[in-house]
Amino acid sequence: MSNLATSGPAVAAAPAVATGEDTPLRRLRFFIAFLRARPSFAVGYAIVAVVCLVALFAPWLAPYGPMTADPSVYLLPPDGSHVLGTDGAGMDIFSRVVFAPRVDLTIAIVGTFLSAMTGGAVVGYYEGQRAWRRAISTLVMRSADVLQAFPVFVFAIALVAVFGQSVKSIILAIAFVNTPIYLRLMRIQVLSISKLRYVEAAHVAGASDIAILQRHVIPNSLAPLLAQLSVNIGWAVLLTAGLSFVGAGVVAPTPEWGSMIAMGFQNIVTGQWWPSVFPGIALCVTVLGFALVGSSVEILADPVRRRVLSGSLS
Repeated sequence: MSNLATSGPAVAAAPAVATGEDTPLRRLRFFIAFLRARPSFAVGYAIVAVVCLVALFAPWLAPYGPMTADPSVYLLPPDGSHVLGTDGAGMDIFSRVVFAPRVDLTIAIVGTFLSAMTGGAVVGYYEGQRAWRRAISTLVMRSADVLQAFPVFVFAIALVAVFGQSVKSIILAIAFVNTPIYLRLMRIQVLSISKLRYVEAAHVAGASDIAILQRHVIPNSLAPLLAQLSVNIGWAVLLTAGLSFVGAGVVAPTPEWGSMIAMGFQNIVTGQWWPSVFPGIALCVTVLGFALVGSSVEILADPVRRRVLSGSLS
């Protein structure tokens, strides 16, 4: 971000930690005040927390097995015995909806973190140095341009087709299509931060490149990365569901929101809407929650915006 391009924010942020003013209790109070001032962000955190808790306690919340089929009660509408009804195979929709986050969140979180663990910081730091380092940085970024030239969804389907239809393949596909995003994001941040005076002072003092990256450059460039992580996890959940919907993702009858929507959407025209509507609602709410969390993290992780917000809340 442009507000990181000056040395003021980075230098001003350090004394609060050094003098002990920025205590965990003070951070917690600021976070609570922040959520009170921005109720929509509080809703986002609540959604994400509920989804994670549902995924964690799914075996105790589900009244039936997520893949237990009873043909005698197929396409049963919501009632007392089946809260959200049953699908065309007689499987309880509520049980499958609460088990689905285990699959979707695992794929989304692992795939997103794999894509974030790229060499964007190294690429940006070496951009203006020796010729051979600049050549490597240029080659990496041009390769990222080539990857971004392909439609993301089509590219993900092609990768799954190459690697084989499995959870591991979907994780690799999500990581691969997201990598150019983090390469560019970290490169831009590091290019601006590496020109600041305290980074140049560390270089003059004889600090190694790895030490400068670890102590000065990467910690001060994490604000947009953290925000992008939260947004991309929600997007990865949506991509996972999309792959499963077209038959290139998680194999049925594994409980996954996209495959559940695919299994039930053809029954909507005959009046049985519940097999696809309830998984669709769960998917939309989850993606919305992660998007709101991402927006809040972008503010909280930026020292300048956090300082302005702290003054307005006090």
